[in-house]
Amino acid sequence: MVRVVFVGAHGDRIEAEGRPGDVLLKIAQGADMPLEGTCEGQMACSTCHVVVAPDWFDKLPRASEDEEDMLDLAAGVTRTSRLSCQILLSDALDGLEVRIPGESRDMQRR
Repeated sequence: MVRVVFVGAHGDRIEAEGRPGDVLLKIAQGADMPLEGTCEGQMACSTCHVVVAPDWFDKLPRASEDEEDMLDLAAGVTRTSRLSCQILLSDALDGLEVRIPGESRDMQRR
């Protein structure tokens, strides 16, 4: 299993687990994080934007140009921002920490 730590907008820490090959967005949604993922991983929105902890950012594959374009539309983007639908878990990411931006919202939850 691959452990992931989600840090909420108010600093609350939620730990979740996935398997290598799982998409981070699905793990986040399973942990009840407010990430909508409207486009279901097709990189047509930025509703699954997360901020990767700096210690972990360089361990991820580089973002594609399409992902960078979508991040340009996200609120609260930082140097270590990524779309969670584009992060595949691996054993090397065990302990990954990501922050849910305060601007995130899941319109499916009212």
